Amino acid sequence: MPSRAELDFSRRASPSQLPEWMDEPCSFEDFRACLIDLGQVNRLTLSYRPTLAFLDGLVAAAPRQGLRIVDVGSGGGDMLRCVERWAKRRGVQISLTGIDLNPHATRAAREFTPAGSAIEWITGDAFAFTEPVDVVLSSLFTHHLEESEIVRFLAWSEAVAQRGWFVNDLCREETPYKLFSLLAKTMRWHRFVQHDGPVSFRRSFREDDWERMLSAAGVAGARLARWTPGRLCVERVK
Repeated sequence: MPSRAELDFSRRASPSQLPEWMDEPCSFEDFRACLIDLGQVNRLTLSYRPTLAFLDGLVAAAPRQGLRIVDVGSGGGDMLRCVERWAKRRGVQISLTGIDLNPHATRAAREFTPAGSAIEWITGDAFAFTEPVDVVLSSLFTHHLEESEIVRFLAWSEAVAQRGWFVNDLCREETPYKLFSLLAKTMRWHRFVQHDGPVSFRRSFREDDWERMLSAAGVAGARLARWTPGRLCVERVK
């Protein structure tokens, strides 16, 4: 049974309060299997739409300019592979780099990426990446961080992204929490996904959380938008 803390949606639970299993040490085989099921989750929940809509807006504003994009916490790389396909359809010149602290993620992303892709996969700390880029993306990344780390990430994104940045994450609501719990069991997804998915909703955000963190990071001009199902995204266009 879920704990009382896990069912309290009035406030965000921190990662230290509600750990996710995929953040703990595990074998590459377990991590890879989890990423495969997470890719299916992302496809079924249309998780790419908000990020691609953001990029559509950037391209519409400056159609002749290419984009150098860094995806932080890139995991198995399905978001960047989707962006690469989008760029080919749109005829956009693009340079894509995925950064993740977990070497299992980098290894899996390289395995999952088809031959001929130009995506660069890096294991490392994004904060060490200080050269300017056009766009910083993240997807289902910030809920893995403590609030102080998110504030630092927002300030870093504002500093290095020349054209804008986009955070694609979850909205802390009870209905998507319950629906995901049911779906994950019905689909018999990896045990990490069945455990971590509901926990992710409790570790995610509402508008007042983002407003507080944006203010602490000294970021002005960001826009918040909810996307169905269960997403709350932060967009900054410069």
